Amino acid sequence: MLTKEDLVFRQVVTLHDGARVLLRPIIPSDRQAMLDLFLPIPFEERQYMRHDINDPNVVGAWVDHPDFDKVFPLVAVVGDRIVGNATLHMHQGPARHRAEVRIFLAKDFRRRGLGTRQLQALIDQARRRNLYLLEVQVVSPHAEHIKAMQQVGFKPVCTFEDYFMKPDGDLVDVTYMTLRLRAPEQEF
Repeated sequence: MLTKEDLVFRQVVTLHDGARVLLRPIIPSDRQAMLDLFLPIPFEERQYMRHDINDPNVVGAWVDHPDFDKVFPLVAVVGDRIVGNATLHMHQGPARHRAEVRIFLAKDFRRRGLGTRQLQALIDQARRRNLYLLEVQVVSPHAEHIKAMQQVGFKPVCTFEDYFMKPDGDLVDVTYMTLRLRAPEQEF
């Protein structure tokens, strides 16, 4: 459930190189900054994304109509520029104890510690929501992403063969990883 604390969440983080970045929830005035984050992405990267991030209507809908009870969107801001987007996708019904994590960083903010800081903020948000388990799906050709997730505590559970279809029809494997936040209560 969305709380006032979710909406006013602000955290300033300092990256390894000294850069200071504000982490906060997305707001309606972020529309253009979100488009500016996603539009320059080359096809080689876009082909691994779930949504058509070159469509201003897709990105605009995330900004204009957020549903914080379903997706908690956390942006990383430097000045007026959004340099990262991390989201916590809550599941419903019998899966309501878990959520999926997704993250994207501007090219010039990769390998600087920002991804780790955004993931830690999402993990804190998930704990506040009393979630038991976080999950992430990593397209297997990106072994460096698997290692990065492991450094935060995610563990590979399994690999789904031919699980993701690229625009050209090629199939690639996906590694499913989880991070256990708490164990279910064991009572008898």
